[in-house]
Amino acid sequence: MTEKKKSFEDQISRLEEIVSLMEKGDAPLADSLALFEEGTKLVAACSKQLDTAEQKVVKLMKGPDGAPVEQPFEDSES
Repeated sequence: MTEKKKSFEDQISRLEEIVSLMEKGDAPLADSLALFEEGTKLVAACSKQLDTAEQKVVKLMKGPDGAPVEQPFEDSES
């Protein structure tokens, strides 16, 4: 679908528009449901992009000889 071709920033911007439209509360039920469905798809797509980006993050640490060593990113909350 088109959401996959849009940038993360474009998807977030559209999600903000959807939230604004739904907060107004004046859209017909069918339109609100369509907006909600679009919003949930955008949230899922953004979440997937963030997960992918997190997996690419590399933490540099000092090696035994003092030179930086690349190590996989580890979640500090785990």
